[in-house]
Amino acid sequence: MVSVPSPTHGTHSVTAVEQPPLPVKLVIAGGFGVGKTTAVGSISEIRPLTTEAAITEVAAGVDDLTHTPGKTTTTVAMDFGCITIDPTLKLYLFGTPGQDRFGFMWDDVVEGALGGLVIVDTRRLDDCYAAVDYFEHKSIPFAVAVNAFDGEVHHQLDEVRWALDVSDHVPLVVFDARDTGSVRDALLVVLEVALSRAEGGAKDGVGGGAAG
Repeated sequence: MVSVPSPTHGTHSVTAVEQPPLPVKLVIAGGFGVGKTTAVGSISEIRPLTTEAAITEVAAGVDDLTHTPGKTTTTVAMDFGCITIDPTLKLYLFGTPGQDRFGFMWDDVVEGALGGLVIVDTRRLDDCYAAVDYFEHKSIPFAVAVNAFDGEVHHQLDEVRWALDVSDHVPLVVFDARDTGSVRDALLVVLEVALSRAEGGAKDGVGGGAAG
């Protein structure tokens, strides 16, 4: 409680209003079975909203299950979760579907996002090209997170960068989609990149505006 002078009645008490945390939308993307749903579920402080459907025999013939033989479901719309980083910041996480046939939903899922995390499985890097291309084309800040399946990464990070053809300013990290702290650290990298881009844009806009 804080006391402030009143012009007519001396002093009265005013209760400080606590501001809610700033909401920030981030997108988690990548190919089929790379760990997007797992990552959202690992860190979300609420029960994640998922749109999982069973993998049918027809879908199994389309989606490559070679490296994920135990996978029985797939995301057909999006995953959703949230995490409060501190009293001033809350992340809202949206996971995209991984298959190309659900690509028409990406624009709706990504709309309003500050940045993205592209999850990569080094055993099948080609599955992640579409996600990298999407964020580059939309000029959305992103980072690449190599998921260490069974604690192993099959290529060095510089090899992954070369294979994905991502710029040096795009961060590459190794993480474990099953570990809360590891997912948090990867998301903070995305947040840092996005804020850096926003600050750079603001500086460019001083004195005449950024070039269009």
